[in-house]
Amino acid sequence: MLFLENLDSHTQHIFDVFLLFTIPIGGGIPAGVSLGHDYGLGIPLMSVLYFLSDICLAFTFEPLMKLFLYLWGEKNWFKTFSKAYKETTFKTIASYGENPSILSLIGIAFGVDPMTGRAVAKASGHGFLTGWAIAITGDMFFFWLVLTSTLFLKEILGDGTTAVLIVMVMMIFGPRIWTRLRSRYKNIPNK
Repeated sequence: MLFLENLDSHTQHIFDVFLLFTIPIGGGIPAGVSLGHDYGLGIPLMSVLYFLSDICLAFTFEPLMKLFLYLWGEKNWFKTFSKAYKETTFKTIASYGENPSILSLIGIAFGVDPMTGRAVAKASGHGFLTGWAIAITGDMFFFWLVLTSTLFLKEILGDGTTAVLIVMVMMIFGPRIWTRLRSRYKNIPNK
């Protein structure tokens, strides 16, 4: 911790935002964007920081995944889990055809998360570099969507905390609400 105490304030601000971006669930993005905006960090710098957090994710998730497979790969419970996961992954990519396009895989990473995007890319035959490039591309598009939404709401509301909470709620419940509305109004005849 002594290292962190010796950083100048601008470097500390950059590090704070980067740490928020490394949170593997969606709440770190709007919080990091709001904090970065308060610190005066621009969109390009925040984009670079988020990209670097995705690189860190790739280099931590991949070895952990392989270690997990090595340690528990032969256990019966893991074989059951692995089979279920493969079936779920197959169902995820089935609507995209037997060999989903790169654009489809980017869409999966955008819509779910980069770790799922990597897993689906791996199931489609992509190695470490191309698989993570696909996953990170989709995740960067998601980041820019959340970034613009957060900054837009923060500008309208004048309050970063409220903007972050609204964006987080929409990230969690928005897809469910959209799916319900779409299925409810899909069957209404046009007049």
